Amino acid sequence: MRRSLAFLAAALLTGALAVPTASAADGDKAFTIRDPRITESSGLAASRQHPGVYWTHNDSDDGAYLYAVDSATGETVATLTLTGVGRPRDVEAISIGPGNQIYVGDIGDNLGGTWDHVWIYQLPEPKELRDQTVRATQYVVKYSDGARDAESLVVHPKTGRVYIIDKNEAGGHLYEGPAELSASGTNVFKPIAPVADLEATDAAFSPDGEQLVVRSYFGSLAYDWNGGRIKRTGRLGVPSLGQGESVTYTADGTKVMFGNEGAESSVEPLDAPGASGGSSKSPSADGSSASQEEGSGFSVGTGAVAVVVACALLLGLRRLRRRD
Repeated sequence: MRRSLAFLAAALLTGALAVPTASAADGDKAFTIRDPRITESSGLAASRQHPGVYWTHNDSDDGAYLYAVDSATGETVATLTLTGVGRPRDVEAISIGPGNQIYVGDIGDNLGGTWDHVWIYQLPEPKELRDQTVRATQYVVKYSDGARDAESLVVHPKTGRVYIIDKNEAGGHLYEGPAELSASGTNVFKPIAPVADLEATDAAFSPDGEQLVVRSYFGSLAYDWNGGRIKRTGRLGVPSLGQGESVTYTADGTKVMFGNEGAESSVEPLDAPGASGGSSKSPSADGSSASQEEGSGFSVGTGAVAVVVACALLLGLRRLRRRD
């Protein structure tokens, strides 16, 4: 009996120690976009259906294409060709809303804010990752206070409402769209809050919709969403990546991923605001902000389970000895 219990103890301890920790499939590690077609990655969105996959797109002069990039390898695992839309002019942002709906912001204005309207495209995220053609819905967008340049579009993960932040060196505004977008008319976006001291190049909601991060080329700001009455909570650093153009939360909300333009551009993580480990932690030399515990495959939680199991088994062995 003692020998059997000893074997059981060894087996249980082995199982406890083998509890998996975060892996590349979680999509929270640095990676490089390898696809030679992607030279101007201007937006980034973490898939909710496909762990570790990020959607991105080129800026302009590429056509109506979206690319699904596997963060474990940096390779493109699916290319979507959009139909039902005109020729994109300046695609700057991508966001995923409720029901795994992808929203693409053709909202840039390389003419300095002179186009009287811009577009948003909406499409369902495919359940299967393969090259395919997907029909999208196109929405016409105007601003209540006149034309402007913008590169940041976010969709609230709970309400599905769409927001845009204009790009202004002196600080822009958060614009709110209608409760539901209309494909048959013009959708007017209205300013509801200032976003000061930042030339916004992208933004992202946390998965629970409680936090908003807005980035520029060289910095980023964190906000409490506060029902749309955004409250600034701090300034974040950004990894030194060159021309910083994109940002997204990881699917689990623990990291914020920052990307940039250029051939073989890199995407690097920082701890999300309020996440364990602090919100302004700088990446390590290898581009990640992971601690030694994360890299070792042994977590504090795993150790605690092992200790509990060991104590229980030792107590059982001691009671058996007393009976003998």
